[in-house]
This record gives sequence, structure tokens and C-alpha cells, in this order.
Amino acid sequence: MNTPPYGLRFDTSLGVCQVRASDAGLLSVRFDEAACDLPANGLCHEAARQVSAYLAGELSAFDLPLAPQGTPFQQSVWSALRKLPYGATTHYGALAAALGRPTAARAIGAAVGKNPIWLIIPCHRVIGRDGSLTGYAGGLPRKRALLDLEASVATELTGSAH
Repeated sequence: MNTPPYGLRFDTSLGVCQVRASDAGLLSVRFDEAACDLPANGLCHEAARQVSAYLAGELSAFDLPLAPQGTPFQQSVWSALRKLPYGATTHYGALAAALGRPTAARAIGAAVGKNPIWLIIPCHRVIGRDGSLTGYAGGLPRKRALLDLEASVATELTGSAH
């Protein structure tokens, strides 16, 4: 893949975040301390605004054009992840079953791990079948913080505990 033409590095409550975009949409969103020498476009700035609002508990759904690069299988997994409701969690086996591939939990896990657009394609909502936290490229403490944030905001919105 060619270098994305646009990028932006910004501070968040959970650390430095970077977005990368093309003219077609967002290519990646991740926590990343590295320098960013790419020029930012309007989409990068809007993504930064929405990510910051999400992390402040002020936004539960993103409205951004996405253009993640991946195989058709990865794309199908990422599409399924986007359908997970805010504050909900699932596990690899359930995701595999939902995609009509009940024996593909490991392949689903690999596709989740390749997700380039963290937060917006909510891979942090995938946990172990037993409720344990499983791998997250942003680190398990961040994953716990994201799940706790969503649970507390979802509770405030519904007025009940999960």
C-alpha cells in the first residue's frame, strides 16, 4: 500500500492517537506516539474531533467515511464489528457464528487483530468467551478503559446497569 496522503497526530485522554486518510476515507486510527509528517485534511481533523468526543463520553457513534485496506474476509469481519452496539461486547466464537463461519473463531481473531481503524471499527468490544480481556493492539489497560467508558455512558443513557 502506498503512503497515505494525509495524517494527523493528536493527544487524547488515553494517549497520543494518529489518523491516516486518503481521499476515499480513513485508512487507520490508532494509538501511536510516532511523529507524523503528513499534512492533515478536513477528514483527519473531523476524525480527531469525533475520537476526542467519543473518549469524553459525548459521542457513541462515528460518522466518518472509512477505507480500510484488507482482504474480503477481513472486510466482512470489520463490517460485523461495526454493527456491535455501543456498550456491548462479543467473543470470537459468537462473531464467527454471526458471520456464518462457526468454526472460524481463530481466523476471526486474526482479522480482528488486523483492524486498522481502532475505536471506529470497535475491536475493543471483542472479549474472551469467559468474559476475560483478550489481546488489543492498544494494550489491555486501554481496552479496559474503553469498555468501562462505554459501559458507564450506556448506563447513563438507559438509567440502568448492564
